[in-house]
Amino acid sequence: MTDASAKPARGPGEQALTALGLGAPAPDPADASPHSFPGGGRWRTEVPSCEGPEALGVVLKEASRLDVPIHRISQGSGVWMLTDVEITEMVEATAERDIELCLFTGPRGTWDIGGSTRTDSRGAGLRARGHDAVAGCVEDAVRATELGVKCLLVADEGVLWTLHRARVAGIIPQDTTLKVSALIGPVNPASYAVYEQLGADSINVPSDLTLDHLTEIRRVSATPMDMYIEAPDDLGGYVRMYEVAELIRRGAPLYLKFGLSKAPGIYPYGHHMRDVTLASAKERVRRGRLALDLLARHGADGDMDPLGSRLPGDLRRFGISS
Repeated sequence: MTDASAKPARGPGEQALTALGLGAPAPDPADASPHSFPGGGRWRTEVPSCEGPEALGVVLKEASRLDVPIHRISQGSGVWMLTDVEITEMVEATAERDIELCLFTGPRGTWDIGGSTRTDSRGAGLRARGHDAVAGCVEDAVRATELGVKCLLVADEGVLWTLHRARVAGIIPQDTTLKVSALIGPVNPASYAVYEQLGADSINVPSDLTLDHLTEIRRVSATPMDMYIEAPDDLGGYVRMYEVAELIRRGAPLYLKFGLSKAPGIYPYGHHMRDVTLASAKERVRRGRLALDLLARHGADGDMDPLGSRLPGDLRRFGISS
């Protein structure tokens, strides 16, 4: 495990600001995360919103061109928006490069008859409404894992717990990882710990959490955290590139998600959205290169988890009654 009290990376503008008498105080070792991934690394990378084989091909080509390491590629439209052939093609392409592929389970409340999602309160949002919606998510999970998908993205606490129980029971493979969507991401340490107990293997927190919020979470849970370094507009459009080193120091083990602001929503994806989807996929990889270059300039690009790493380590779970 990395020594969280080791000499911190250089802060943005540190030397110039110090020369002007505006230097910041040294980081407090007590607010650093003591946790890491099982392999000892502190951070991994993820390219989100990769909506099919064609977009995946763009991401893989651009990642090779720009030398952007990728641990995970995720999709947001859902298993049900892909054919078996498309899923198999994505599984094979990512497996060839030892990248984890994560597909979203559906249906979701924003796409069915849940009109309350369009009110000011936003209603139940992305959650699965009723038994049939949960059943649809389970159907997606079984189908995807039978085709070789090893990571599932969920946006409902009940679906998460159901899929964890299915994993324990052997209905889906026991090495399947479950990722919690940013659209229901927890905003306090108590709820973060609950998602861990429900079966989450990585948890996407909203990108507007403060550094102190991350420290609070890390005092109660070691579950890997996902965070958009640049968030899409429907998640706030936040750009936090200059904070990446500190986000890792506070939030490790952390997936750096390379999202894209000022881009239109593409879920659920279809070929009518092809041009913008492929252009956005390419630009997400470029944004990743920018973030990694910034980390390198600040001397904070060490401690990346080895490529091919995907498991979360030992986590705490609620007991399952027989």
